[in-house]
Amino acid sequence: MPTQTVVSDPKIMTGKPVVSGTRITVELILEKIAAGQTFDQILASHPRLTKEGILAAVHYAANVLKMDEVYPTPRVAS
Repeated sequence: MPTQTVVSDPKIMTGKPVVSGTRITVELILEKIAAGQTFDQILASHPRLTKEGILAAVHYAANVLKMDEVYPTPRVAS
């Protein structure tokens, strides 16, 4: 399988970012990692996914978060 990347297509998973060649969303991969699953466990559950696909999903999420702008709000005394 060629190197997997993250793509978004309105016809696939309503446009959520997925690993190319799959219907596996970046969101699902991050949830599995957050739940403590290893890459090997994720790969065993999703045979069309590759390690490169998992890394592409994590890289994509990191880049999306870099684009966020944070506007601190002052604390209000209670």
